[in-house]
Amino acid sequence: MEIEQAVYGIQSCSICVWVLIIFFSCYSYYIIGVKKQRIRSKLKRQGISGPLPSLVFGNVPEINRIMSMSKQKSKDVKEPLLLEDCSLSLFPYLKRWTEQFGETFIFALGGVQIMYVTNVKLVRELSIFKSLDLGKPDYLQTERGPLLGKGLIASSGSLWAHQRKTIAPHLYMYKIKDMTDLIVESANALVKSWESRIETNGGVGVVDLAVDDDVRSFTAIVISKILFGRNYDEGAQIFPKLRALLKEMASPTILNGIPFSRYFPTNQNRRVWRLEKEIHCMIMAIKEKHSGRVCGDMMEAIKEGAENAKLGQSAEDQYVADNCKNLFLAGAEIPAVSAIWGVMLLASHPHWQTRLRNELQQVFGGTKNIIDPSMLGKCKLLEMVVQEVLRLYPAIIFVSRQALKDIKIGETCIPKGVNIWIWLLELHRDPQLWGSDALQFNPERFANGVSGACKCPQAYLPFGVGSRVCPGQSLALVELKILFASIVSNFNLSVSPKYVHSPAYGLLLHPKQGVHLLVQKI
Repeated sequence: MEIEQAVYGIQSCSICVWVLIIFFSCYSYYIIGVKKQRIRSKLKRQGISGPLPSLVFGNVPEINRIMSMSKQKSKDVKEPLLLEDCSLSLFPYLKRWTEQFGETFIFALGGVQIMYVTNVKLVRELSIFKSLDLGKPDYLQTERGPLLGKGLIASSGSLWAHQRKTIAPHLYMYKIKDMTDLIVESANALVKSWESRIETNGGVGVVDLAVDDDVRSFTAIVISKILFGRNYDEGAQIFPKLRALLKEMASPTILNGIPFSRYFPTNQNRRVWRLEKEIHCMIMAIKEKHSGRVCGDMMEAIKEGAENAKLGQSAEDQYVADNCKNLFLAGAEIPAVSAIWGVMLLASHPHWQTRLRNELQQVFGGTKNIIDPSMLGKCKLLEMVVQEVLRLYPAIIFVSRQALKDIKIGETCIPKGVNIWIWLLELHRDPQLWGSDALQFNPERFANGVSGACKCPQAYLPFGVGSRVCPGQSLALVELKILFASIVSNFNLSVSPKYVHSPAYGLLLHPKQGVHLLVQKI
């Protein structure tokens, strides 16, 4: 009898196991196959089609094939320095699919369905869509979780609205005006550093510099002082680790199409987990120093936001850490990358350096070492240069959104779960929108503002679109203006023979081999 019961028990367990296997297989097939197909069918009925995806990997195999062909074709071809359409080398598959399927199409990275958009009519509709039903993609919190977590950049719905309400007021223009002295101070430190290196270069008067680290130091000091106040020195020590984390996560696992690969204990994942833990501990140490003190810095505001959200202690700590990391990315790395591209463009166009220098001398009375931030509004050419830099080389080249429910944007019905990618490189460099010189550096196009430069002003999106436009754009613009003004007032720039034009995409559009310039003291 006992043997029969044991056999019966084993049989019952086996049946349960098989039932579970069949259930999960059916569920997986529904999620991976049926659900995807329903989404594609809904969009296809509206005239939106795209490349046919595989069941598990989506269009990743085709992407890899096109990328391999593109690299082989361009291996022995040297692109012209600045007229290069880097979108051809970075994303040849998007170019090919645009030619095949038009300005709006659907493709898949693994199980993630993405609607690619460069149709200006649809972009215009997206810019006025305010509902919280259009949020940030889920994969930002999963694939980019160690870097972004559930902070302002990656969150959606009521949590995002609460965080924005907490953080955005501290970045309004009237607040930025109170920060300009520290921005000028950081820019002066960069100028003095370059002057010192020129003086120690054997009296030649010109030095070959890799400017990337200096520019990143400038933006890091600014945001560290804004974020951590009197503890900014300790905050600045976090940034190298955050950059290392950003570098490790430059290519998200979503692009390899392998489900759950972010959980595999690979060497890269182990480095990511270690950096995430170290950064969290460093931020918490600074947070503890703020306990019971009125500091008036951004950390204090973030702490209050966490407490008001009533999340519980561990969730509050994560809220603080995530938003500090988000502010590093938005307040330090993004403006730094834009500034690095900007000084490269100025070095490549000496006549614009001359024009800027003349304007600055007129506005500031010929005192090259004193930049009065209150007078920046009178520097029209400086404004035009910054706008053109952000047009040609926006640090963020994809504006991404996700339909959290079935929504209608203009005449287009977008099913729940679909991700929307607006490709800024295509919009910002489209000759039909910007003219035949769209690939060239020509700040003059902004003489009458964005509306005078582009046939569709809504196609200019360096700071995002709609209600989720970057709240730190005023800070970024002031930083770029002060930095460019300080450099051009004190130095002549030219492109170094060491410079290799190498736009690369790893969350941000950055120069893979850095920017080397010849810097000469005026």
